[in-house]
Amino acid sequence: EISPSIGMQRLAAALGVGAAGVGAYAMSNPDFSPFGQKKRTIMILFGPPGAGKGTHSPKITAQEKIPSLSTGDMLRAAVAAGTDVGKQAKAIMESGGLVTDEIVIGIIKDAAKADDCKNGFILDGFPRTVEQAKKLDEMLKANKEKVNSVIALEVPDAVLTERICGRWIHKESGRSYHVKFAPPKSLPPGAKATDKNMKDDETGQPLMRRADDTEEALKKRLQGYHAQTVPILKHYEPEGIVSTVNANQSPDKVWGEIAAALAKISK
Repeated sequence: EISPSIGMQRLAAALGVGAAGVGAYAMSNPDFSPFGQKKRTIMILFGPPGAGKGTHSPKITAQEKIPSLSTGDMLRAAVAAGTDVGKQAKAIMESGGLVTDEIVIGIIKDAAKADDCKNGFILDGFPRTVEQAKKLDEMLKANKEKVNSVIALEVPDAVLTERICGRWIHKESGRSYHVKFAPPKSLPPGAKATDKNMKDDETGQPLMRRADDTEEALKKRLQGYHAQTVPILKHYEPEGIVSTVNANQSPDKVWGEIAAALAKISK
């Protein structure tokens, strides 16, 4: 067993400083850990429907080598795996109740222990309230960690309405089309989109619209999103970790702003 004093001497030698300088080194390097571990990137990604999270989240995952954790997916996986938290969630859902914040936090805590989260993780779909954000902070603090990046994709509601309400999909393949930006070959130029002229390019089968891709449904979704998200951003702003990204521009430019936000993360 190595005594603390000997361990400190070895550490000082490795850093090229005197034993007394280890503390100063640690103070000037906030990511330093005497256990040889770098801080994990713990990110929350926000974006209203149609803002491009589905496009850019995989890029963040690839660059930072961290997975995106969807609370919905994790909940289903925990139930299927029969974990303790999963069993609790299953019992509540089967009784028609809503899964508590504590259970969701427990699922995130379990998922964060997986090997693919060794560099960190992205939270998508959580937290949805300031109270949930505080509970997340408490859970991370117990492990001497904290959220160190919050990225919010911002697009004017009017633009989102055009993006979302013009979407049509091919149900079997998942191929997506847009009346204005990516129309199928079956739609004559200048024609109004209908069930008869919106067909999949490859199969010729009819395209469909999602039930909530209507102006009325989208308006409610956006109202809910803004009401939930703004207070959470304000909660994290004092930490200096919030980056707002103009997602109403070309994908390359959006990614440029996201990459700049990633470069600011303390690791």
